[in-house]
Amino acid sequence: MIRPLLALAALGLVTGCAPAPAPAPEPVPAIQPVPVTPVAGISGLESREPDACHAKDYISALGQSGTVIPGLGITREYRVVEYRGIEPQEYDPLRIVFRLDAAGNIYNIDCG
Repeated sequence: MIRPLLALAALGLVTGCAPAPAPAPEPVPAIQPVPVTPVAGISGLESREPDACHAKDYISALGQSGTVIPGLGITREYRVVEYRGIEPQEYDPLRIVFRLDAAGNIYNIDCG
């Protein structure tokens, strides 16, 4: 009688070492799409309009020395950016920007 009880006790110990069954996985909630609201404009940025400063009016100065710029009769604000010069990053769509090459000649005229 003791032998069958020992066998049952041993069986109980062996089954006690088995891993517990994994719990049922929890349902994953469905991901709801986030509505996108259209942006009318970004505060602090200005739109860049092509030739708002009328840079094309001074295209005849391309290739000439930068010293001719004061004599062009410009009535609006302008900036001269020398070769490898530091240019401030504030943007003014109505300002004319003359860019000079290493020889001091005008190689580009644009707005900014």
